[in-house]
Amino acid sequence: MKIHLSRLRILGFLSFSNQETGDVFKDLVGSAYYVAPEVLRRRYGPEADVWSAGVILYILLSGVPPFWAENDQGIFDAVLRGHIDFSSDPWPSISSGAKDLIRKLLHSDPKERLSAIEALNHPWMKEDGEASDKPLDIAVLTRMKQFRAMNKLKKVALKVIAENLSEEEIVGLKEMFKSMDTDNSGTITFEELKAGLPKLGTKLSESEVRQLMEAADVDGNGSIDYIEFITATMHMNRVEREDHLFKAFEYFDKDKSGYITMEELETALKKYNMGDEKTIKEIIAEVDTDNDGRINYDEFVAMMRKGNPELTTTRRQK
Repeated sequence: MKIHLSRLRILGFLSFSNQETGDVFKDLVGSAYYVAPEVLRRRYGPEADVWSAGVILYILLSGVPPFWAENDQGIFDAVLRGHIDFSSDPWPSISSGAKDLIRKLLHSDPKERLSAIEALNHPWMKEDGEASDKPLDIAVLTRMKQFRAMNKLKKVALKVIAENLSEEEIVGLKEMFKSMDTDNSGTITFEELKAGLPKLGTKLSESEVRQLMEAADVDGNGSIDYIEFITATMHMNRVEREDHLFKAFEYFDKDKSGYITMEELETALKKYNMGDEKTIKEIIAEVDTDNDGRINYDEFVAMMRKGNPELTTTRRQK
């Protein structure tokens, strides 16, 4: 059985972290996404590295961190609560062995957590172990299809958000982009997309692939660059963050009046060859709920959050 890329990367991290120093540390260090609960309590040892390995594995398999919030304090609170989401896509299609390993790596009690050597010997980590060969990234295809159905204002707004995401937030998608970009050109062509999509566990007709290509190709140049790929495939919980939403709104509201006017909308969309009169009227009719001919921030936020099933899951877990 071929070893999955995610398994290889976590194997390397655990091998590096396989140490028993006995040292106890008290400084609060590290990125919020990867910090272990005992680090937040200012008393920790090498078990904290195993926790970080569990976070990395979760991200590699799903594309999003297990503990997420709008700011560092929110992330820390989520870490201390310790709830791990295995219900959202793509987790229903991921092997029980992978989920068992993550649960044991992310045990809130460091004494009950697997050691690095125990994790390396877990059945899912074995070359001939129980890890499934079933493609894990069908959720990404679903997001691409949802992106295709979005209005053009929302597509450009999501592109603004994608451009401001941290490396930690997109690490899984970055690996996926690199696997599809077989000639390392920095863009995905139609042929590369057609060859790469079956790896996500689906068979699409050439016309369906073409439709996804045209949807993700925001600037219409015939290929999907890195930011366009992230835009079309990122987890919609990125839209929950107020700072992301406000930055996207500001991109359109150039005069900072608190409204996106028809002229501002036209100017922004013309950059992507989208600012025709019919498109502008359709967007205003859909988003301008108070019918004043412009889009205020609340209307913009409502549009961004509308029709995102992943956001429903996120809110329910808070």
